Amino acid sequence: MIRAYKFLLRPTVRQAQALAEMLRDHCSLYNAALQERRDAWRHPSRTSVRYGMQSAQLKEIRAFDPERQGRWSFSSQQATLRRLDRAMQAFFRRVKSGETPGYPRFRGVNWFDTVDFPRDGDGCRWDSTPHDPVTRVRLQGVGHVKVHRHRPVPGRVKTVSVKREGRKWFVVLTAELDRPEPLPATGSVVGIDLGIANFLADSNGVFVPNPRHGRRAAEKLQSAQQALSRFPRCKAKDRTGNHRRAVEKVAQLHGKVRRRRLDHAHRTALDLVHAHDVIAHEDLKIRNMSRTPAPKPDPDRSGTFLPNGATAKAGLNKSINDAGWGVFLTILHAKAESAGREVIAVDPRNTSRTCPHCGHTAKENRPTQEKFHCIACGHTAHADTVAATNVLRAGLVRRNADPA
Repeated sequence: MIRAYKFLLRPTVRQAQALAEMLRDHCSLYNAALQERRDAWRHPSRTSVRYGMQSAQLKEIRAFDPERQGRWSFSSQQATLRRLDRAMQAFFRRVKSGETPGYPRFRGVNWFDTVDFPRDGDGCRWDSTPHDPVTRVRLQGVGHVKVHRHRPVPGRVKTVSVKREGRKWFVVLTAELDRPEPLPATGSVVGIDLGIANFLADSNGVFVPNPRHGRRAAEKLQSAQQALSRFPRCKAKDRTGNHRRAVEKVAQLHGKVRRRRLDHAHRTALDLVHAHDVIAHEDLKIRNMSRTPAPKPDPDRSGTFLPNGATAKAGLNKSINDAGWGVFLTILHAKAESAGREVIAVDPRNTSRTCPHCGHTAKENRPTQEKFHCIACGHTAHADTVAATNVLRAGLVRRNADPA
């Protein structure tokens, strides 16, 4: 089982400067490799450049520019080239499937924030001394950087990544762990329904309120973004001190919202995993749910469009993204795996329109957002609780139908 651990780095001033230079040089390598692929494709011969060809050029690049490229880890530079190769493969996959292609773009220094080391001990070394009060990670070209290790890292460290978030630096480890002992069985099963009015409703009638972190910080974000918009767009090196502080203020507020959303998702998922053996949830296609509606051309007037509800849908999309369903489900699955719990995803169709008593399915069963009233048997309940109950039943059916 693979788990990730993220710790705050505490570099010295000189080490922080070296870390920034490492990001800058890897960004330069990424952009140069992308330019080479673009030039090869535009050439009349339509030459195809792949990862193996670019990786073979690294020795020459390092020898030609030892100050900027030769001092960094060879394997980390290969990881940067693999990162570009994955982006190119994803581009061609989207083209083949008919999706919006989204050709890989050149990265500015501020948009390239991670350097990967594919193997511990190759260009980096995680200090795994258990009783040493000071933990360090050694990075080639940087030195031994202090780490604020707030919890132990069990298992064997596989990969190491260095990431910049604003003015802070972090190290992200992936470790291979033995499967832990499962939590004691509770004998409880539950179905959950994710929503906007309530973040979560379960089949037992319990509701978890939606914290709406993005909406709560919207006023401060709006003020900070308005202050930033007063500055003309320019390169990072040409920014004034006030401009840099305005950029950092916006990034700081967005980071605070993201951390609060993550904390809420971790706490909610942990409560579910501790209380229930089996958790069923809807298999939501969040990307499709938050998609912008297609325009409706007016057949009678050329060049004009009919109302398509884009304004209302934009508000709904903002609320869906603010809730962070995808992050929560990812965390829930990870915690359930570590605790030996079972998580089942079921088809979400008609879960809030089907009566749990008589099984009658109709759109009229849900007259309002919160109220459920079956037109066949008269059963009345909260619509989210009804949906969670149907999700649980569908999950148990699927669990019993799947082979052991």
